[in-house]
Amino acid sequence: MVVLTVRNVPDEMHRALRLRAAMNGRSTEAEVREILENVVKPEQRIRMGDALAERGRQSGLTNDDFTVVSQRRAPAEPLKFE
Repeated sequence: MVVLTVRNVPDEMHRALRLRAAMNGRSTEAEVREILENVVKPEQRIRMGDALAERGRQSGLTNDDFTVVSQRRAPAEPLKFE
């Protein structure tokens, strides 16, 4: 696991963190980890694939639409470095 050092934390912020940690029954370090996890990996995060699929459904696209596109695509020609 990685060790993270945060420098120059104002005294008032450190006191608030300690108080919040005590109210939640955690150490200050555990409280900071919890805060970081909630910000970086929120439960309501939007997943790119889900967002794109939803956008496709909203616009009325079907799997048949993608089949047509993939059939019309010409194969790519390899690059020549001559």
